[in-house]
Amino acid sequence: MVTKGDVFDPNCPTRVILDRLGDKWTVLVVLRLRSGPLRFTELRDGIGQVAPKVLTQTLRRMERDGLLTREVYPEIPPRVVYTLTPMGASLIDPISVLTDWAETNMPAITKAQATYDLTV
Repeated sequence: MVTKGDVFDPNCPTRVILDRLGDKWTVLVVLRLRSGPLRFTELRDGIGQVAPKVLTQTLRRMERDGLLTREVYPEIPPRVVYTLTPMGASLIDPISVLTDWAETNMPAITKAQATYDLTV
């Protein structure tokens, strides 16, 4: 029987998973791939401001975690396509809710930060 993790247990791998899901690049990759498979350059260009090395590391971690697949086509040059797995696709709705919350509350948060910065 598989047991559920305990996020409050410091030794539980759930914390590593939450760390991965809290990474902005992982979130942006999931959102970009929600409409279907993309090549590396399409992902990079769609996300913007991400270094190729950082995107490569993010994609490898996500592949290792079972969130996406990487398919290499034997062409010259090789074509590599990334696709969300069913588990990765299950993140679309929760991430979309958080993204919408962030976009909606961004003006209020920016204002609160500016007010706070004036007092310290």
